[in-house]
Amino acid sequence: MNLGTVEPAAKPGDSLRWSRFLPATAAEGPGLRSALWVQGCSVHCPGCFNPQLWAEIGGRLEDTAALADSFVADAQAAGVEGVTLLGGEPFDQAAALASVAEAFSAAGLTVMTFSGYPLDLLTAWSATRPDIARLLAATDLLIDGPYLRDQPDAVRPWLGSTNQGIRALTPAYADEVARIERGGGLDRLEIRIHPDGQIDVNGWADSAALEDLLHDLGRRHDRPLPERPRTKAKLA
Repeated sequence: MNLGTVEPAAKPGDSLRWSRFLPATAAEGPGLRSALWVQGCSVHCPGCFNPQLWAEIGGRLEDTAALADSFVADAQAAGVEGVTLLGGEPFDQAAALASVAEAFSAAGLTVMTFSGYPLDLLTAWSATRPDIARLLAATDLLIDGPYLRDQPDAVRPWLGSTNQGIRALTPAYADEVARIERGGGLDRLEIRIHPDGQIDVNGWADSAALEDLLHDLGRRHDRPLPERPRTKAKLA
């Protein structure tokens, strides 16, 4: 069966299972943004860099409304222009993520969403799925489609493979998408070293370069599972 073609099950939106939140990053989309990684994914792309986020257990399960208020407050304090939703699979928790996205939009901030489901299927499902329709409506910029490790994209930023799309669903990033489609763009990588020696990594990087960079820095807090070779990988 083709990846990302099975409609995700609808889930209640009163709670959100999530793994990680960064108030500010320059590596997860246009400009300075917050980033929220959700826990749980039913797409399961071979070669995924975040297999630890596939399971629908783990992470933290908390009240959606309280989380949305907290995330927005942290984002505003950090002076970002929006939030990026990734994971995991945001549309597997569409109702909860729609509430989070709507809270950011109401605060005047933009929303970027990553999904392993193609936009045409999300659009078709949205006709009978209000949760999917709400998350699409609250998303300004969508990266869609499953990651295919045998089709690496070395030209466009933020995407893992050439089959994936970068979609301006509102005018907010239409010019940015047009610029990328014309001339590509550069990926960014961020490394945070905590006082206890733990390392957090996010952004995009070539795996060989990443291994050379991190091989003697210590234990990675964002990557509890052993690394496997990648041509180009999306970092937690």
